[in-house]
Amino acid sequence: MNKRELAKAVAVQSDVELKTVVTVLDGFTDVVTAVVSKGVPVAIPGFAKFVKVDRAARMGRNPATGEAIRIKASKKARITPVKAFKDAVLAPSTAPKLKKGAYPIDSAAVAAAGKSVAVAPVRASVAKAPAKKAPVRRAPAKKAPVAKKTAPARRAPAKKAPVAKKAPVAKKVVRRAPAKKAVKRAR
Repeated sequence: MNKRELAKAVAVQSDVELKTVVTVLDGFTDVVTAVVSKGVPVAIPGFAKFVKVDRAARMGRNPATGEAIRIKASKKARITPVKAFKDAVLAPSTAPKLKKGAYPIDSAAVAAAGKSVAVAPVRASVAKAPAKKAPVRRAPAKKAPVAKKTAPARRAPAKKAPVAKKAPVAKKVVRRAPAKKAVKRAR
């Protein structure tokens, strides 16, 4: 699954527009990268831990020659999955259930993501007088601009019909004589 597919799945799962999800994913990666690069660990409960690790200088061995070599100190990024994530991966029955269309991705579900209107719960409160409507002001009608004539659209060149392939010719089996054994020469 690449970033675009992930964004579509998250959009369907969380019922948010795809454009918003892509922006959030970009922001997430930018923030995590910037914070971890400064040496501050980022932990997301139930998912993973992102940490910058300092590796000390040490002695190693060149596998080709067996010679002892010095390996200099370095900094590495370490991403450690948390127990809940590992358990869900190893036992898929414990993984979160996805909405229909989240995975495998359904293009109709992606298009509908973020467009459903959430119905607010009705509150039982003191009855209020109905609000008065303001008078409606209408702007004068505008004339539609006259469309300019354009050149007719060009058509794509016609595609050539594929050339019919001939049936493959049967190959003749050639039998070869068995190889002669090499005679050892005395020195």
